[in-house]
Amino acid sequence: MVNDPLRYRFLGMDFASPIVLLSGCVGFGEEYTRIHGFTNTDTGAIVLKGTTLEARLGNSPHRIYETPMGMLNSIGLQNPGTPQVIENILPKLDFSETRFIANVSGSTIEEYAEVTRHFDNSPIDAIEINISCPNVKEGGVAFGNYPEMSARVVAACRAVTRKPLITKLSPNQTDIKENARMCIEAGSDGLAVINTVMGMAIDINSRRPILGNIQGGLSGPAIKPIALLKVHQVYEVARKHNVPIIGQGGIINATDALEFILAGASAVGVGTSLFYDPMTCKKINTGIRNYLEKNNINNVINLVGKLNLDI
Repeated sequence: MVNDPLRYRFLGMDFASPIVLLSGCVGFGEEYTRIHGFTNTDTGAIVLKGTTLEARLGNSPHRIYETPMGMLNSIGLQNPGTPQVIENILPKLDFSETRFIANVSGSTIEEYAEVTRHFDNSPIDAIEINISCPNVKEGGVAFGNYPEMSARVVAACRAVTRKPLITKLSPNQTDIKENARMCIEAGSDGLAVINTVMGMAIDINSRRPILGNIQGGLSGPAIKPIALLKVHQVYEVARKHNVPIIGQGGIINATDALEFILAGASAVGVGTSLFYDPMTCKKINTGIRNYLEKNNINNVINLVGKLNLDI
């Protein structure tokens, strides 16, 4: 529908909705698109599961633990490796349904660049750089927690692809605005804000950590206030460079999505809520449409960053 108020362009891609399904929550896409009732207007894009150059088995169990208003996960980037994804998984995806974004992960800058180079020669629509992986060469620290290291990863990926690059920023850092600025200057076309917040859970009977990896990423409604603030902070930087943001973290309904859009997100990521309500996207889309109609706004993109700060 040409005049659909939810349809717009994001980094040169036609989005049928501002909703982006987040990496790791719908596998490699086919798990969600075959759900009964799914239509190609439910989402703007689907981000595929994090992919490394070689296959990974992931972390030891337990890998997932439900928390009050959230979920801890420590999957450990289990995936079949880049060649298998490109040769055996991408051909099975229907690119007429929605846009598909690869999620690039690695332990070294060289691995990030090599995975990105492979996806550059694939039908994938865009590439998301997951800079929350451990940097083996630098003592195990996370790339995404240090602006200089984040920028080096982005620059290396930028050098080997012409596809749109979206950098997923970590909340586990001192200055996310500085990180955003350096990633943009290094060549990132868009930003995904935020990744999960680190946490843990303990079994008081065994007195042991519940997750096999001890710590994991917390997602779900519990982190929404943190994510919302980070989007607002990053928007101050991103708008100066005309760089769009995918706002994500605890979105379960249209009100949540609209808050992120007002804070500066051009698209909104949905993930954890899909685990208990696969039809969440339809409900969010309906709620956004109703809000736009009620407020005489002809397209959702016109609502981005319209937060009223006259307090």
